[in-house]
Amino acid sequence: MNGLGPVAWPPAPIRTERLVLRESEAGDRAAFIDLFASPEVGTYLGGSRPRDELERAVPDVPGRRPGLFVIALDGAMIGMITLDRRATESPGHGRTGGGEAELGYLLLPEAWGRGYAAEAAAAALAWFAGALPGEPVVARTQTANDRAMRLAAKLGFTEVKRFEEYGAEQWLGVWSSAAPSARDGR
Repeated sequence: MNGLGPVAWPPAPIRTERLVLRESEAGDRAAFIDLFASPEVGTYLGGSRPRDELERAVPDVPGRRPGLFVIALDGAMIGMITLDRRATESPGHGRTGGGEAELGYLLLPEAWGRGYAAEAAAAALAWFAGALPGEPVVARTQTANDRAMRLAAKLGFTEVKRFEEYGAEQWLGVWSSAAPSARDGR
Protein backbone atom coordinates (compact mmCIF):
# COMPACT_ATOMS: atom_id res chain seq x y z
CA MET A 1 0.00 0.00 0.00
CA ASN A 2 1.14 3.56 -0.69
CA GLY A 3 -0.43 6.99 -0.64
CA LEU A 4 -2.52 6.08 -3.66
CA GLY A 5 -3.79 2.79 -2.24
CA PRO A 6 -3.39 -0.51 -4.06
CA VAL A 7 -1.49 0.95 -7.04
CA ALA A 8 1.88 -0.50 -8.08
CA TRP A 9 4.54 2.20 -8.05
CA PRO A 10 6.28 3.41 -10.08
CA PRO A 11 4.23 2.86 -13.21
CA ALA A 12 5.87 2.65 -16.61
CA PRO A 13 6.72 6.10 -17.97
CA ILE A 14 3.70 7.87 -19.46
CA ARG A 15 4.37 9.33 -22.89
CA THR A 16 2.37 12.18 -24.40
CA GLU A 17 2.88 13.99 -27.68
CA ARG A 18 5.75 16.06 -26.26
CA LEU A 19 6.39 14.91 -22.69
CA VAL A 20 7.30 11.94 -20.55
CA LEU A 21 5.93 11.55 -17.02
CA ARG A 22 8.35 9.36 -15.09
CA GLU A 23 9.90 8.60 -11.74
CA SER A 24 12.62 11.03 -10.63
CA GLU A 25 16.30 10.37 -11.25
CA ALA A 26 19.53 11.73 -9.76
CA GLY A 27 19.91 14.05 -12.78
CA ASP A 28 16.71 15.86 -11.75
CA ARG A 29 18.15 17.27 -8.51
CA ALA A 30 19.19 20.66 -9.94
CA ALA A 31 15.76 21.15 -11.53
CA PHE A 32 14.00 20.31 -8.23
CA ILE A 33 16.13 22.95 -6.49
CA ASP A 34 15.41 25.50 -9.26
CA LEU A 35 11.69 24.73 -8.98
CA PHE A 36 11.43 25.26 -5.23
CA ALA A 37 13.82 28.26 -5.20
CA SER A 38 11.90 30.10 -7.94
CA PRO A 39 10.06 33.20 -6.71
CA GLU A 40 7.69 32.90 -9.70
CA VAL A 41 6.79 29.28 -8.90
CA GLY A 42 6.28 30.17 -5.23
CA THR A 43 3.91 33.09 -5.93
CA TYR A 44 0.73 31.19 -4.94
CA LEU A 45 2.43 28.66 -2.67
CA GLY A 46 3.62 30.83 0.17
CA GLY A 47 6.88 31.86 -1.48
CA SER A 48 10.09 30.22 -2.55
CA ARG A 49 12.67 28.53 -0.35
CA PRO A 50 16.28 29.74 -0.03
CA ARG A 51 18.56 27.99 -2.55
CA ASP A 52 21.27 27.26 0.05
CA GLU A 53 18.69 25.56 2.30
CA LEU A 54 17.49 23.46 -0.65
CA GLU A 55 21.05 22.52 -1.61
CA ARG A 56 21.48 21.05 1.88
CA ALA A 57 18.02 19.45 2.16
CA VAL A 58 17.24 17.97 -1.27
CA PRO A 59 18.38 14.33 -1.49
CA ASP A 60 20.53 12.97 -4.33
CA VAL A 61 17.40 11.47 -5.94
CA PRO A 62 14.61 13.89 -5.00
CA GLY A 63 10.89 13.28 -5.22
CA ARG A 64 11.06 9.51 -5.38
CA ARG A 65 7.75 8.62 -3.80
CA PRO A 66 4.39 7.21 -4.83
CA GLY A 67 2.24 9.78 -6.59
CA LEU A 68 5.05 12.05 -7.87
CA PHE A 69 5.86 12.17 -11.57
CA VAL A 70 8.67 14.21 -13.08
CA ILE A 71 7.55 16.03 -16.21
CA ALA A 72 10.36 15.66 -18.74
CA LEU A 73 10.78 17.36 -22.11
CA ASP A 74 13.51 15.96 -24.36
CA GLY A 75 14.88 14.07 -21.34
CA ALA A 76 15.17 17.13 -19.05
CA MET A 77 12.92 17.81 -16.08
CA ILE A 78 10.70 20.86 -16.60
CA GLY A 79 8.38 20.25 -13.65
CA MET A 80 6.51 17.75 -11.54
CA ILE A 81 2.97 16.53 -11.15
CA THR A 82 1.58 14.87 -8.04
CA LEU A 83 -1.41 12.78 -7.09
CA ASP A 84 -1.51 12.66 -3.29
CA ARG A 85 -4.16 11.90 -0.71
CA ARG A 86 -5.57 15.14 0.71
CA ALA A 87 -5.12 15.10 4.48
CA THR A 88 -8.43 14.72 6.28
CA GLU A 89 -7.56 17.57 8.67
CA SER A 90 -6.97 20.02 5.78
CA PRO A 91 -9.79 22.46 5.09
CA GLY A 92 -11.81 21.86 1.95
CA HIS A 93 -12.76 18.43 0.65
CA GLY A 94 -14.68 17.05 -2.28
CA ARG A 95 -16.36 14.35 -0.20
CA THR A 96 -17.32 13.73 3.40
CA GLY A 97 -14.40 12.30 5.36
CA GLY A 98 -11.80 13.55 2.87
CA GLY A 99 -8.85 11.41 1.87
CA GLU A 100 -9.46 11.94 -1.84
CA ALA A 101 -6.63 12.12 -4.36
CA GLU A 102 -5.44 15.67 -5.07
CA LEU A 103 -3.76 16.76 -8.29
CA GLY A 104 -0.87 19.21 -7.97
CA TYR A 105 1.75 20.44 -10.40
CA LEU A 106 4.71 22.81 -10.61
CA LEU A 107 6.59 23.81 -13.74
CA LEU A 108 9.76 25.84 -14.16
CA PRO A 109 8.87 29.38 -15.37
CA GLU A 110 10.62 28.83 -18.71
CA ALA A 111 8.10 26.03 -19.41
CA TRP A 112 5.03 28.20 -18.75
CA GLY A 113 2.59 29.20 -21.48
CA ARG A 114 3.28 26.26 -23.80
CA GLY A 115 0.49 23.89 -22.74
CA TYR A 116 2.80 21.50 -20.90
CA ALA A 117 0.81 21.66 -17.65
CA ALA A 118 -2.42 20.76 -19.47
CA GLU A 119 -0.73 17.95 -21.41
CA ALA A 120 0.92 16.49 -18.30
CA ALA A 121 -2.16 16.85 -16.09
CA ALA A 122 -4.46 15.23 -18.68
CA ALA A 123 -2.03 12.29 -18.98
CA ALA A 124 -1.74 11.92 -15.20
CA LEU A 125 -5.53 12.00 -14.81
CA ALA A 126 -5.96 9.40 -17.58
CA TRP A 127 -3.41 7.16 -15.84
CA PHE A 128 -5.20 7.65 -12.52
CA ALA A 129 -8.58 6.81 -14.07
CA GLY A 130 -7.11 3.54 -15.35
CA ALA A 131 -5.37 2.72 -12.06
CA LEU A 132 -8.30 3.63 -9.77
CA PRO A 133 -11.44 3.61 -11.97
CA GLY A 134 -14.29 5.82 -10.83
CA GLU A 135 -12.34 7.50 -8.04
CA PRO A 136 -12.63 11.31 -8.12
CA VAL A 137 -9.66 13.67 -7.97
CA VAL A 138 -9.67 17.14 -6.41
CA ALA A 139 -7.59 20.18 -7.27
CA ARG A 140 -7.05 23.26 -5.13
CA THR A 141 -5.63 26.65 -5.98
CA GLN A 142 -5.84 30.25 -4.90
CA THR A 143 -8.64 32.02 -6.74
CA ALA A 144 -6.07 34.72 -7.61
CA ASN A 145 -4.12 32.16 -9.70
CA ASP A 146 -5.85 32.76 -13.04
CA ARG A 147 -3.71 30.26 -14.97
CA ALA A 148 -4.46 27.42 -12.55
CA MET A 149 -8.16 28.29 -12.53
CA ARG A 150 -8.28 28.17 -16.37
CA LEU A 151 -6.39 24.86 -16.43
CA ALA A 152 -8.74 23.29 -13.87
CA ALA A 153 -11.72 24.26 -16.04
CA LYS A 154 -10.00 22.97 -19.20
CA LEU A 155 -9.32 19.61 -17.51
CA GLY A 156 -12.96 19.28 -16.46
CA PHE A 157 -12.76 20.08 -12.75
CA THR A 158 -16.04 21.38 -11.31
CA GLU A 159 -16.05 23.82 -8.40
CA VAL A 160 -17.09 22.26 -5.09
CA LYS A 161 -16.33 25.10 -2.71
CA ARG A 162 -14.20 28.07 -1.80
CA PHE A 163 -12.54 28.51 1.56
CA GLU A 164 -9.90 30.56 3.33
CA GLU A 165 -6.44 29.02 3.86
CA TYR A 166 -2.94 30.53 4.06
CA GLY A 167 -4.50 34.00 4.22
CA ALA A 168 -6.09 33.72 0.76
CA GLU A 169 -9.28 32.48 -0.85
CA GLN A 170 -8.83 28.93 -2.13
CA TRP A 171 -10.83 27.17 -4.84
CA LEU A 172 -11.52 23.43 -4.69
CA GLY A 173 -12.76 21.48 -7.69
CA VAL A 174 -13.48 17.83 -8.35
CA TRP A 175 -12.81 15.74 -11.45
CA SER A 176 -14.32 12.41 -12.31
CA SER A 177 -13.19 9.97 -14.98
CA ALA A 178 -16.86 9.74 -15.98
CA ALA A 179 -16.79 13.34 -17.31
CA PRO A 180 -16.10 13.43 -21.10
CA SER A 181 -14.03 16.63 -20.89
CA ALA A 182 -11.70 15.01 -18.36
CA ARG A 183 -11.19 11.88 -20.46
CA ASP A 184 -10.05 13.65 -23.58
CA GLY A 185 -8.13 16.53 -21.96
CA ARG A 186 -10.44 19.29 -23.24
